[in-house]
Order: sequence, then structure tokens, then C-alpha cells
Amino acid sequence: MLTFTGQAAVGRIMPKEAFYKNLTLSNQIRASFVTDIKRIVMEYKLSPDTINVAQGTAVSEILILALELKKAAMDYRIIENIARQNAHKLIFLIKYEGQGQLALYYSKLYKTDWMPLDDINLEVKGFDLDRVWDGFVEQIAFQNTEPIMQHAELSIDERLNKQDRINRLQKEIEKLERLSRSEIQPKKKFELYTRLQGLKKHLDEENS
Repeated sequence: MLTFTGQAAVGRIMPKEAFYKNLTLSNQIRASFVTDIKRIVMEYKLSPDTINVAQGTAVSEILILALELKKAAMDYRIIENIARQNAHKLIFLIKYEGQGQLALYYSKLYKTDWMPLDDINLEVKGFDLDRVWDGFVEQIAFQNTEPIMQHAELSIDERLNKQDRINRLQKEIEKLERLSRSEIQPKKKFELYTRLQGLKKHLDEENS
């Protein structure tokens, strides 16, 4: 269960219409806002006066917004638009019928897998809000990517770029494997095999 200290708890319902009227949204995303989201609640405010950490150089406050959904899927562009047009650092807790996921926007959208709400957790790591935010990015963006988490010498941006390269390589390998299985011409099959071996070697290097 996602919980922070009592002082950080807010629990304030934010009227949807008043909320999205302050955003610049396309008609399509505005419609998704209405059809996908049942309720928005500001669950927590993390700041020096609510948790025992110092103010950061870049981060002075982190807000946890709960988005309760009307259905099992949502248009994630809603989150991207909210985050890009808000001066605060935002963590989104997305809820639907006892399940939930965490999401944040850091140059692009990152989100965890869906899981029971009781299993959702975020650890406050660090002595100032800059490091707390970095810790949240790590916990959400690097879920199930233990090899990348081991590269503590790299910055978060460097690890995110590394993760993107790994994801692109994995998708390309899967695509070539499908093509190779269906290819019947020996020459083309060998060409695909050669490219596959090169990509797999590159993937091994990225994962090391």
C-alpha cells in the first residue's frame, strides 16, 4: 500500500472540470479525460515540512495524484499532458477495481505493471527532494530491470538511455527472429541469421 507520513497526507478531491480547464488539451484528449477518469485525488504532498528531508536544488515539492478510472484502460496522453503543464513533480497512482500502477513523466512516460493496490509501494530514498525524486524515477522507470539498476556509476539519464537502447534491440531481435522463421530462401535466411547474431552480441554488451 502506498503510504507516507501523516503530515504528507492530503486526500483532497480535485474537481475534474476545474482541473482540466487549466490545461491546454486537444479535443480528443479532453474527451478521454471525461470518459476515462472517474475522480482525481491529491493523496500526498511531499515537501520539507511534511517529510523529514531537505529541499532540493531542482525539486521543492512532489505531489502524488490518484486517478480513479471508469474502465480498465486509459489514454496515457492524459498523464503526459498533466505532467508537462504542471510546475510540480508529479507521481500518478492509477486505480481501477483494487488494482493499480504508478506512473511519472520524465522526458517520456514511465509506468509500472498493474498490481494489487496493497502491493504498491514507493520508498523515500535520500536526504533531499532531488534525491527522493531520483529514487522515485528509479523505482518506477527501472521496474524489472535489475541489470540496469546495477550500473550505479551511471546517472539516471544515462541509465534511461541505456534501457531505451536495450528495449529497441530486443524489439528488433524479436522482429528478425519472426522473419527468419518464415524465410525459406537460404541466402536471405543466412543474412537474417548474421544480423541477429550481431544484434544479440550488442544486446549482451548493453546488459553487461
